[in-house]
Amino acid sequence: MRPLSALQAAAALVAGVRLARGRDRLPALTPVETTTARISVVIPARDEEHRLGPCLSAVLADPAVVEVVVVDDESVDGTARLAAELGAKVVSGAPLPAGWVGKQWALRQGVMAAGGDVVVTLDADTRPAPGLFGAVAAALDGYDLVTVGPRFVCDGVVEQALHASFLATLVYRFGPIGPAVPPAPHRVVANGQCMAFRRTAMLAADGFARIRGHLTDDVALARNLAAGGWAVGFLDASGLLEVDMHESAAEVWREWGRSLPLRDVTGAGWQVADLTVIWLTTALPVLRLAAGRPTRLDLALLAVRFLVTGALRGGYTRPGPGVLLSPLLDPLTAVRLTQATLRPVRTWRGRTYPVVTAGAPPGPGGRPRRPARSAAR
Repeated sequence: MRPLSALQAAAALVAGVRLARGRDRLPALTPVETTTARISVVIPARDEEHRLGPCLSAVLADPAVVEVVVVDDESVDGTARLAAELGAKVVSGAPLPAGWVGKQWALRQGVMAAGGDVVVTLDADTRPAPGLFGAVAAALDGYDLVTVGPRFVCDGVVEQALHASFLATLVYRFGPIGPAVPPAPHRVVANGQCMAFRRTAMLAADGFARIRGHLTDDVALARNLAAGGWAVGFLDASGLLEVDMHESAAEVWREWGRSLPLRDVTGAGWQVADLTVIWLTTALPVLRLAAGRPTRLDLALLAVRFLVTGALRGGYTRPGPGVLLSPLLDPLTAVRLTQATLRPVRTWRGRTYPVVTAGAPPGPGGRPRRPARSAAR
């Protein structure tokens, strides 16, 4: 067997093991309309006037939420005015300290200003459905930190195809969402668009200060806390949360392609291994098929990839032909991940940050003590 063929076979085995975890996925979250938990929702916002309204209106209409805190991170538009008019508690963010990324700084201020015993953080581009907040609060009976996967809103065939191709890279690297067996802390993944935790535990751990310099803030937080003993759950909430992340295929390429390599939270060895799996199991079969020279293994990998495509359809509000066409863009996706790994971009929302390397040790504070189940509902 040729070296490349042997390496591809090994990569296929690794990918197969990861994909097989989908057989034991935890069930998706279902709505929980009533809860005795006092839930505060914290939304960090920097120049989000154009998309904050639908998110904030949905949160304020949910009876499970006792307060909504919008942290205005030095916006220059009408973000603070809009939030106040809709009825949120607006916290004017303090100037960004050296060494901090803006989102972590805003979240830390928001958690400190919140009054609920459970805090749910949301990005401004999310659209929560009734029952989401009760569901994630109930999930804290079994976890210390809960993050969830949403349904994505993608307009246009090209945008959806590129987005679904990028999404598939996460599945090939880490397996499907909702694993029944938690991964090792250094392989934990999370979604910072929606996170839930107990306020006192997060304040005691000072979690956002631990990952103050990371642009991949969600995964950095989850891995750091997991290494300190926290039980971290990444659950399927596709029926309860929608996210409209990007406005065009170009923005998907630029912004999601920038963050998905997880470079600042992943060691060099794992970066090489993950890129190897992506290139050999998704990109190479498409390239060989286009050249008219696919091997039997290539054809088998393409069949698996189209099965994954079918599974990904449930992750979109309006799955169209773009999802089905997404495997054809896998070579481009592999190029973008490689480019962003080799030349990471450290600019976000008009701010430029210094480079942070993976492997920072967890801060002080062990696993938080969860209250009795009856007190969490």
